[in-house]
Amino acid sequence: MKKIIYSIVLLLLIFTARAAKVDTLQVFSASMQKNIKTCVVVPDHYKKSKKAFPVVYLLHGYSGNYASWAKDFKELGKQVDEYGFIVVGVDGNYSSWYFDSPLDPSFKYETYVVKELVPFIDKQYRTIADRKARAISGLSMGGHGALYLSFKHQDVFGAAGSMSGGVDFRPFPENWDIKKRLGTITEHPENWDKNTVTNMLDLVKDNKLKLIIDCGVDDFFMTVNRELHAKMLAQKINHDYIERPGEHNLKYWENSLKYQLLFFHDFFDENLKTK
Repeated sequence: MKKIIYSIVLLLLIFTARAAKVDTLQVFSASMQKNIKTCVVVPDHYKKSKKAFPVVYLLHGYSGNYASWAKDFKELGKQVDEYGFIVVGVDGNYSSWYFDSPLDPSFKYETYVVKELVPFIDKQYRTIADRKARAISGLSMGGHGALYLSFKHQDVFGAAGSMSGGVDFRPFPENWDIKKRLGTITEHPENWDKNTVTNMLDLVKDNKLKLIIDCGVDDFFMTVNRELHAKMLAQKINHDYIERPGEHNLKYWENSLKYQLLFFHDFFDENLKTK
């Protein structure tokens, strides 16, 4: 009997801790002529409330998908309830790197995220459709993607983050299908130089974006993150930068996401006080 009661209490605690609602949607991409899945996590009080909500877009890493955040990050529902914003798990194919491929017209994920997905979410949900209420982050490939998209579209995103991001992929010319999107680095070096985040800092010299970047010290992307940090300091680009023990794995990212979501909560709180 005690074992049964314990099991019931444990189940109640689990479901109470993850009371946020997860929707799985199909979003049609006119640019790529296909439906793309996305998951949307809303706070438990979303339906009862009449207010509009800020939104955080999360980009998965190489070989991940839209469901990675809700499936793998066990605290995400609790965090969404605590902070009171909407989280959107974006699907960037397994290897899009979140830009529009200059070689393959079937990969237009910059266009998809910025011009198709964001307007869709604003139409389907009660969001605050303003850069002051919109943030984007991601891990690994998605960390690069979040900085890339926010740098180029500061009218859409007001804050951005990168967790273990591949912020300069040129040292890895044979990895993660990047050459399928950009061509080989020997034949198309201009594509690689143009589309890597570390070469895009001129876009953020005005310090309009609120930025947070972190990486584990044992991560294979540690060197390129340190180099990006040094360049940002030299160019006086404001940002939070964190190094801590950790590798390129879920354990590190679960911890990292806590800091990033708190960072975005503070950004929303500061910028939406008058709304």
